[in-house]
Amino acid sequence: MKQLYDNVYEFTHPLIQHKITMLRDKNTGTNEFRSLVDELGMLMGYEALSDLQTEDVEVETPIEKCMSPVIAGRKLAVVPILRAGLGLVSGILALVPTAKVGHIGMYRDEETHEPHEYYCKLPSPIEERVILVTDPMLATGGSAVDAIDLIKARGGKKIKFICIIGAPEGVKKLHEAHPDVEVYIGHLDRQLNENAYICPGLGDAGDRIFGTK
Repeated sequence: MKQLYDNVYEFTHPLIQHKITMLRDKNTGTNEFRSLVDELGMLMGYEALSDLQTEDVEVETPIEKCMSPVIAGRKLAVVPILRAGLGLVSGILALVPTAKVGHIGMYRDEETHEPHEYYCKLPSPIEERVILVTDPMLATGGSAVDAIDLIKARGGKKIKFICIIGAPEGVKKLHEAHPDVEVYIGHLDRQLNENAYICPGLGDAGDRIFGTK
């Protein structure tokens, strides 16, 4: 993993980079694209959750009793930013099936490119959970910043953010707005274009996951 800022990390794992390359290909169809995003959710989630706290409990094996670690405290909360963030959820749930799932709905104004909230539902008690916010693309950073603002306003404290592709502009904005949030990026791309799309990027992640235009 490469550290970009104090709280921002870019994955360097060959499997993650290979799957991102496949996502970029415009000829990758909906079914394969969706499967790749699911696999990336699992791979990136595995890395991002490496610091989960554990506690020892007694378990009886077929041979004898022993003390063995389990995840401590309240379980994980996965909070996708709708709708594209949903694509990463099932891969993370495969790792932590007991995780609760919240949802934050955001849409982007086509002219100003500013995000607008239309829905927010979080697991309770949110303040006691490790919260993993997911969105495949970190472009301007507006949606990510606003989503984390909403979570903090409702009591969330231990927050991580995962995306597949990030633009330097969005990474900088999220880092400056929330320096306490750990940010994990599959690949840092070159820049945003005049329409606030990431270049080279992979197109509209939501449309490619759900087969819409």
